[in-house]
Amino acid sequence: MKYFILFGPPGAGKGTQATAMVEKYNLHHISTGALLRKEIAAGTELGLQAKALIEDGHLVPDEVVEGMIESEFQSVKGVDGFLLDGFPRTLPQAEALDAILAKTSEEVTATVSIMIPDEMIMERIKGRALKEGRADDASEEIINNRIATYHNQTEPLIEYYTKAGRYNEIDGVGTIEEVQGRIFTIMDRF
Repeated sequence: MKYFILFGPPGAGKGTQATAMVEKYNLHHISTGALLRKEIAAGTELGLQAKALIEDGHLVPDEVVEGMIESEFQSVKGVDGFLLDGFPRTLPQAEALDAILAKTSEEVTATVSIMIPDEMIMERIKGRALKEGRADDASEEIINNRIATYHNQTEPLIEYYTKAGRYNEIDGVGTIEEVQGRIFTIMDRF
């Protein structure tokens, strides 16, 4: 089984590229937000825990998200691997993912990091806000905070996965097809 992690700042095109990666390599896409919604809708024990926390205005703790991801690894069949999007975001989450995979003698296959300059992040997110009517993407202050959060949380992960020999960075500037070609060149090695 292969386990890929997709990194990239907001607006880097992760959602667009994830669809192509899943299709080409027969992967199951695990987006933490979608996973939370699925577990809540299914009324699972973890979903009920998450729902109660969210309704009380709290963030869902790492342990609950990690439990959902582990459950997804165990229950999804008929794929050649998984594409994690939005997890891990912090070093403790990366270490927890390693521990989950170690239980079945597995490990992260590779990370694919789509990098774009901060100025482009701002442009793309503002464009997305106009196109999709997303109020959360309209404020420069919010966008700047999201960019800072991404850098603060992700840069330690870059070092972590580089040391493990699993970090792969691609230039996210270009057409969808150009970026996709760069991603496929990396993934074809695995």
